Amino acid sequence: MTGAEALLRALRAMGVERIYASPGSDWAPLWEALAKPYRDGEIPEYVSSRHEETAIGMATGYSKVTGKPAALALHTTVGALHATMGLRAALHERIPVVVLAGESASFAEDSAHRAGRQWLRLLSDVGGPARLVAPTVKWSAALGSPLLLPHTVQRACQLAVAAPRGPVFLSVPTEFLMAEATLEPPAPAALPAAPAANPDAVRQVARALAAASRPVIVAEALGRNPRAVDALVALAESLSAPVLDGWHADYVNFPRQHPLYAGVAVEPLNEVLQEADFVLLAECVAPWHPPSALRDTRVASLGEEPLHRHLPFWGFRADWLLQGDAEATLASLVAEVAKMMEPKSGERWRPRNERHRERLREQARKSGAGPAIGAAWVAHELNAVLPRDAIVVNETISHAADLLQLLDRLPPGGFYEATYGGLGMGLGTALGVKHAAPERPVIVTIGDGTFYYNAVPAAFGACQELGLPLLVLLFDNSGYASQKNDLLREYPGGWAVRTGKFAGTSIAPRPDYVMLARAFGGEGERVDRPADVRPALQRGLAAIAQGRLALVHFVLPPVNP
Repeated sequence: MTGAEALLRALRAMGVERIYASPGSDWAPLWEALAKPYRDGEIPEYVSSRHEETAIGMATGYSKVTGKPAALALHTTVGALHATMGLRAALHERIPVVVLAGESASFAEDSAHRAGRQWLRLLSDVGGPARLVAPTVKWSAALGSPLLLPHTVQRACQLAVAAPRGPVFLSVPTEFLMAEATLEPPAPAALPAAPAANPDAVRQVARALAAASRPVIVAEALGRNPRAVDALVALAESLSAPVLDGWHADYVNFPRQHPLYAGVAVEPLNEVLQEADFVLLAECVAPWHPPSALRDTRVASLGEEPLHRHLPFWGFRADWLLQGDAEATLASLVAEVAKMMEPKSGERWRPRNERHRERLREQARKSGAGPAIGAAWVAHELNAVLPRDAIVVNETISHAADLLQLLDRLPPGGFYEATYGGLGMGLGTALGVKHAAPERPVIVTIGDGTFYYNAVPAAFGACQELGLPLLVLLFDNSGYASQKNDLLREYPGGWAVRTGKFAGTSIAPRPDYVMLARAFGGEGERVDRPADVRPALQRGLAAIAQGRLALVHFVLPPVNP
């Protein structure tokens, strides 16, 4: 077999079921190998996506839903650089992706496998793509011999899944993919098991939780594993401990209609946290802001990587660190706490939390009573019509708090955040989510500013080609509200406020966004009045149920009136 076929077989043997791709001229040997007939399940499914950021979004979205590693095939240096924003996010979010790109080992001087002229002048850099990509992945290597290809692919898969999980990168010269494989492929290698937290430390934290009179739990990324959410529910119920989402909750980390769900830990420091005498952080990066806002309360932090090695500063108090698989750690805490105390009643929290949720709903209803559409009203109406099996992917910034607080019917596994530092990943992530769960309706909430960062033609083209209908809800306030808010917060009496000149914060004139969906066989509509929000949402859901891309354009009050 050729090196390209060996690559495909090695990936599939290691459990990789999908290769998401936005490739270039380095991958002709792979395309030739894909044309051969195979038995079902012998090689991964190859999924072309038209743009590198769409491809990395699809790979990470698929992996978030399934928990399985995906592969990603990119064009050499230039394509790999396009994907680095998404790779950086996957590194911080600990998403296992095996990233592959090509390069030339011979620059056409190998007469047996003559590479094209583009390698010498247009596509080569000192150190190759592995050097360019290295800061955004947990391991980066360039293959030095075709003999090592399948073994190195195995190693890349193992490293991607090993804790802390994350993206890994392997550069494979195109000549190695062309070459005949001269060795028998290695036997499938084991993937590493999730590590467990230290049992003595778990018992210490359990004792502290059992002794606390006002314990509080905060979660941000725990919902990546819905089974871990079940374990958190059991722990919270045994302690009668309220559970908060961190300000940048990336998943549904706790059932939002549960009596112990206390909302989002937004600024200023949440009153529930202010009253706590013990705080348990469950897969949290930044549960409140600034880190020093909670000084005198004891804190335990659990998760796969509780010290967050990729951050230059963390700054949160941590009296205990439980490093290991979150589901297993929480299950151990439940068992240990049960030995030490009788379960407490959580009924004392129900009135407070129900009042809090009703205040949010009332504010949303008020925002829908005026002449203009408010983001809270859209979130309220979306919550009312969402199918039970729906998945929401969010790429809004200034509207995210409304969505996070008002979409309370989504179960664990029903929400994924796509704004980890860089924007432009929302549509690709949603496509990957839809590819992993094709039977479930997938809705993308996206701001007009973030919409411009996305590779929209590529993503909509992939929707059409791959039969992955999305409902895109576009929140259009004609500008960049987060940029303007920075000025208002940091220079309240400055020149921008006094003159009304907020540089670069307007998006004008307003285009006909709906035409973009129609260009790719989809449909959509513009909505200007609050009364029309729910019917438009229902029509959009009906369209995707029939297999068509749909875009609903909500016109909100402008950032700069």
